[in-house]
Amino acid sequence: MRFLMMHRMDESLPEAWNPSPEFIQKMGEKIGDWTARGILITAEGVHPSAKGALVRKTAAGSIASTDGPFTEAKEVIGGFALINADSREQAVAYAEEYAALFTEIEVEVRQVVEFEDFQ
Repeated sequence: MRFLMMHRMDESLPEAWNPSPEFIQKMGEKIGDWTARGILITAEGVHPSAKGALVRKTAAGSIASTDGPFTEAKEVIGGFALINADSREQAVAYAEEYAALFTEIEVEVRQVVEFEDFQ
């Protein structure tokens, strides 16, 4: 099964967009380990919300785009990883390993819908 892990962080923290060399090394080791073990499919960080936009469509049909930063949100998505896991419990265990790399973080784990889920 595939699971999406999205991590949220407080983008006002200095280390949010400027990771230390030690953090980069630990993250690189985790990525290397998970890749070698067939856990990691892909992982990416994203730029701060100031470089983003939010697009909303209402039930009435109007579409509006708002440029970042998203000041109403204390925590924003800082990145994601798409992983392979045998179960939700295993995916949560991987998310806990991932979260341990950070000082403060929230990781949401969601199973990816597969074609077979519709049959």
